[in-house]
Amino acid sequence: MDYSKYEIYDFDNTSAFNMSTGYKERSYQMHWHSYGEILLVGPGETNIFRVNRSTYNLSEGDFVLIWPMEMHAIIDADRQESLVIQFSNAFVNTLFDLQRIMHFYRNLSVIRAEGHQELTCKLQEIARKMKETFFTAQTNREVKCCMLLMEFMMTLDEHREEFAPEPGTDMRDPYEDDVMRRMMLVTDYIKNNLTADDLSQGAMAQMAGISREYFSRIFKNVTGMNYSKWLNMIRLEKASELLSHKNMSLTEVAMLSGFQSIPSFNRVFHEDKGMSPGEFRALFVQ
Repeated sequence: MDYSKYEIYDFDNTSAFNMSTGYKERSYQMHWHSYGEILLVGPGETNIFRVNRSTYNLSEGDFVLIWPMEMHAIIDADRQESLVIQFSNAFVNTLFDLQRIMHFYRNLSVIRAEGHQELTCKLQEIARKMKETFFTAQTNREVKCCMLLMEFMMTLDEHREEFAPEPGTDMRDPYEDDVMRRMMLVTDYIKNNLTADDLSQGAMAQMAGISREYFSRIFKNVTGMNYSKWLNMIRLEKASELLSHKNMSLTEVAMLSGFQSIPSFNRVFHEDKGMSPGEFRALFVQ
């Protein structure tokens, strides 16, 4: 079977999960899309990938993590036996824990087997189960693959200390379900109201019904970053999503993402992406 036919997939209207392999071409141009990808690197002496502004020379068994709206390219790699896992951003956003994991690992683009042998062995086994489930067309394969995707994310999160800013620090402090529900309420509110007048940390703490100091500590633990950095990231995610709509002006994109001015939008966008919003828009693929 030629699995490469799965390369273009309509996640918005069709599915939450897709998988492909068997590409003969060794490269693919710089691009981005609204869904995320996980690449399991195949064999070969040369496996060079680029994610955002970093280039990686990887080995068989390594993983490349490409989060939604991230720029990436395959410079030169064995695509015949590599495995591509694709997942809908909308699916990830339905579960707070998946959002939390994705945001915490947002700056993690590769997992090398050489440095994380135990973790990569676990993740490779999960990927193998996904492949078996997906390509043998098992009953309810999408549900089963999504469950395996969640297992993949949870396994990654179990090894958080390996990637934490301060090694040895346990950043998974348990919180009561009521507190976590409040945090979900706040994060959902922000994502749906980026143009609101007051999205300050103090206002959001008040909405959650907890002190500003406690809110700050919880937020850092569950997202892996401070509030202002997270808010900026959410604005950029929204802007990136809106840039996929060709008929929307850059001014509209900036305003709907919560940026107060075009210069501010351009500056923050360029600092994160290394290019202007217009240049970024040109790299979008369906």
